[in-house]
Amino acid sequence: MYKILFAIVALVLVLSSNSLQAREFGGVQFPDKVALPDTTKTVQLNGVGYRKKFFVKVYIGALYTEKLARSRDEVVAMDGPNRVVMHFLHEEVSQEKLVSAWNEGFEENLSDENLEKLRPQIDKFNAMFPTVRQGDVIYLDYIPGTGTRVIINDEQKGVVAGKDFNSAMLDIWLGEEPASSKLKDAMLGG
Repeated sequence: MYKILFAIVALVLVLSSNSLQAREFGGVQFPDKVALPDTTKTVQLNGVGYRKKFFVKVYIGALYTEKLARSRDEVVAMDGPNRVVMHFLHEEVSQEKLVSAWNEGFEENLSDENLEKLRPQIDKFNAMFPTVRQGDVIYLDYIPGTGTRVIINDEQKGVVAGKDFNSAMLDIWLGEEPASSKLKDAMLGG
């Protein structure tokens, strides 16, 4: 009797621990915790969802933070690291369309004064992106004291300095005028 009870408890623990290891979303595995490359920093999955445009799934977006946050203000107030993951599902997104989407996100969520102030960082950021294709993965890692590191398919493209830039970038997904309100809610754990 005790052996059966022990086996059931062990099975429940194994199954529940596996579900804590990673979350599958849209056929893609998103680990619950990630150690950011070349750092001692670890972040946890805050939320994940689809970015759709005209009913087309463009990419799966995931937000990782140092601790769980349920609002844009909580995320931006954190002093620690964060990561945005974009796993592309659409056949191809041209460099021009990708940069146009970045610019639209910055313009809709920043005042004219802040947009002008961040223009050098935004231009540097935009210059890092090529055309992306289905299966490509973009990692946008904020490392305190270093900046926002852009990694595309495991190749580091560069770093954009400043917590202010990272906050502005996060507003593309989490701001008052997000790329998608459904993706914003999903990234905030909704």
